[in-house]
Amino acid sequence: MHKYLIGFVVSAVFAVSAFAALEAGDDAPKFTARASLAGEPFDYALEDGLAEGTVVVYFYPSAYTKGCNIQAHEFSVRMEEFNAAGATVVGVSLDNIERLNDFSADPEYCAGNLAVASDESGAIARSFGLEVRDAVEGAKDTRGVDIGHGFAERTTFIVTSDGKIAETVGGVSPFENVELSLQAVQRLSE
Repeated sequence: MHKYLIGFVVSAVFAVSAFAALEAGDDAPKFTARASLAGEPFDYALEDGLAEGTVVVYFYPSAYTKGCNIQAHEFSVRMEEFNAAGATVVGVSLDNIERLNDFSADPEYCAGNLAVASDESGAIARSFGLEVRDAVEGAKDTRGVDIGHGFAERTTFIVTSDGKIAETVGGVSPFENVELSLQAVQRLSE
């Protein structure tokens, strides 16, 4: 029986480490993606964002879902504070660009203040060490529209202009995620 317990523990460790989010000091994977700001699609490159300063890269499960709506709204209304600390913000999800065009322009959520990028395959999320769950059949968003895509875990990375991760914020509520991210960029700007 003891050897089975050891096997279970070893399997559990590998399962956890397979999706260990990148941490402070790690290099942030450079990525490009189709993104949207105020309903207008464009090509986003992390490298271009880093040329301007710190970038807050936040991954979220899906546009138009309860927690993601809250988080997008909070980032949007606090964008001036992030910018004052020398940071830009980009959200990343597995939503397609059409959904993100709507979400980025929606006055209740991104309100034209927050760029959101499409990672339909989940490759960007995985490159940051995040777990990507499969789509849930029949899942609908807060508008009643089918979601139809997988979900990345809610995690935010504070990436400094040298391409290094300064902090990783995860496992907290959408409100806390934004607040802790803002505190991190403010510390960096001191």
